[in-house]
Amino acid sequence: MDVILIRVLFVFIVGTIGYLIHPFALSSNLAGAVGVLIGCGIVLFEWRLRVMSLKRLIGAAIGSVLGIMGAYFFALVIRNSVPAGPTQSFLQIMVMLIMAYVGLLVGAIKGDLLNLSALGGIFGGEKQGKKSYKILDTSVIIDGRIADIAETGFLDGIIVIPQFVLRELQLVADSADSLKRNRGRRGLDILQRLQKTASLQIQIIEDDYPTIREVDMKLIELAKVYEGKIITNDFNLNKVAQLQGVAVLNINELANSLKPIVLPGEIMRVFILKEGKEYNQGVAYLDDGTMVVVDNARKMIGKTIDISVTSVLQTTAGKMIFGKWDERAAGRHESTAAPPSPAPVVSTGTSGPSSDAAKKATPLPMERAAD
Repeated sequence: MDVILIRVLFVFIVGTIGYLIHPFALSSNLAGAVGVLIGCGIVLFEWRLRVMSLKRLIGAAIGSVLGIMGAYFFALVIRNSVPAGPTQSFLQIMVMLIMAYVGLLVGAIKGDLLNLSALGGIFGGEKQGKKSYKILDTSVIIDGRIADIAETGFLDGIIVIPQFVLRELQLVADSADSLKRNRGRRGLDILQRLQKTASLQIQIIEDDYPTIREVDMKLIELAKVYEGKIITNDFNLNKVAQLQGVAVLNINELANSLKPIVLPGEIMRVFILKEGKEYNQGVAYLDDGTMVVVDNARKMIGKTIDISVTSVLQTTAGKMIFGKWDERAAGRHESTAAPPSPAPVVSTGTSGPSSDAAKKATPLPMERAAD
């Protein structure tokens, strides 16, 4: 609050000085307005200086001093080659402004390369941090999983979205094909989700390479300039970038590495969904989309069975699990699991204990016959 009050007071003082002195033969009111504008510009410049690092401040100061020195030598050449007059004065002033402006900008941009910690003292606390740039490809934006990864906090650094990637995404969204149009619109929605993620720093850059036509090659050149990494799920871009020494973060490889590890001999419970390509094979899928090929399971389509894993095939495109269903083992398991049936009970049709009545009733006809 105190800083805001000081800034307002400073602007008021500058405006009052302009109103009282009215320089450049201006009226009092116009001179006061000009003074207020100048004060606001100075406050804005001061506010921008506060967010700049010490490296950039020193780099800007060195660059502006070198620019003014270069402008002085240019002014000597202009004074000896151009006749004295308004043209000479205008050229000298313009050269000084241009050189000071260019030196200020170049020095501020290149100031991050200064290693102030090597000087020690008050500069020892300046951190030597290097920005981490991650450049998004069109395919990974349309895929959409990058937004889920970003929301979990596993992405750090600066997420770079090139302007030529946005143009390609817009062309896909404006396509006449409904499928491509939906994919493009999905990609634009994913970008909005990324921008709303508080833990991310999104930067849209205008860098382009008109001499390069392919978007993939532009991404590789951009990654070389920024010393960043490309985030993609394009297999071909992954290989080409690695050949040129550019680091790549492949979403598909990340998804494959997060799948559960299955060892041969383990027992799995799967749902046989459809018939396999080979004879008597069934195909099932895990929750993460991994395909499971099961031998001897063709007749178990539509059922959930226990299988024994025989082998696991890992490729760059994904993981495949091969298993076998043992029908005899499954039959033995079902027979042992079934409860024993109770012994049959013979009913005589009379209530109460029937065995004693039968023993007593049987000798009666024989006794009567003997009599």
